[in-house]
Amino acid sequence: MEKMSKQDRAKQFLPFNSLRGYYDIIREKEKEVTPKRELSDYDLEKLSNKIKRLEKNMMIKITYYDTDSYKSIEGIVTKIDLDNKFLTIVKTKISFSDISNIYL
Repeated sequence: MEKMSKQDRAKQFLPFNSLRGYYDIIREKEKEVTPKRELSDYDLEKLSNKIKRLEKNMMIKITYYDTDSYKSIEGIVTKIDLDNKFLTIVKTKISFSDISNIYL
């Protein structure tokens, strides 16, 4: 009888996942969807003033709406595009309309 290598022997004890991808789908379904909040005129004005004070290479923290929930990111402002109304923090491009707060 041929002797099994240690590697082949170990493989027979690895867990078998017959439902590959199933658990990812379940986690996605369990994700809580948060509706986007409308900001008041006062909050919009405060936010606009903060955006005007932003400068490239400035370190900030920002809360913004992304697809189905709010996220926060902290990093260096790499681009501010006032014409197209978006800013980029490191490599994350964020529309002004999705920003809920900026912490300078």
